[in-house]
Amino acid sequence: MKRLLVVVDMQNDFVSGALGSPAAEAVVPVVKEIISCALKEGWRVVYTQDTHGEDYLSTNEGRRLPVLHCIKGSHGWEIVSELKPLRGRVFEKGVFGSIALAEYARDNEYGEITLCGVCTDICVISNALLLKAYCPEADVRVAASACAGTTAENHAAALTAMKSCQVEIN
Repeated sequence: MKRLLVVVDMQNDFVSGALGSPAAEAVVPVVKEIISCALKEGWRVVYTQDTHGEDYLSTNEGRRLPVLHCIKGSHGWEIVSELKPLRGRVFEKGVFGSIALAEYARDNEYGEITLCGVCTDICVISNALLLKAYCPEADVRVAASACAGTTAENHAAALTAMKSCQVEIN
């Protein structure tokens, strides 16, 4: 069975920058360990990268979350240094979930897909549900201890929502 690890938005702005949090900082070593184990076991590892332009505040998302973040080419946009060098494809995305990632997973017939990263209640859940929709026969899992939400309550609520949609929570 082909296995895929999806590392969601582990970028400076979500860890220690404009939208960072202590919870996000705390999962960095856990994510690093998961990546290391996955690579040793022959998993394919891919990354998502939230990507916005200077016009972010004029977008629908930017009007609802008026915090400049993940501006392409900025330090905040970069994947955190602890996870470099990247050994896998990067899917830049301007919205919460990546259809290109879901299509990639479907087209490559991954049977097991695990997600980790930030934010559990926004981009992790969006990508998990897209992957579940595009790969209905795959076992889609979220490594809860390697995720951080915008708040502890939102993290827990997202895990509950994903579980009710047949995403396994580990």
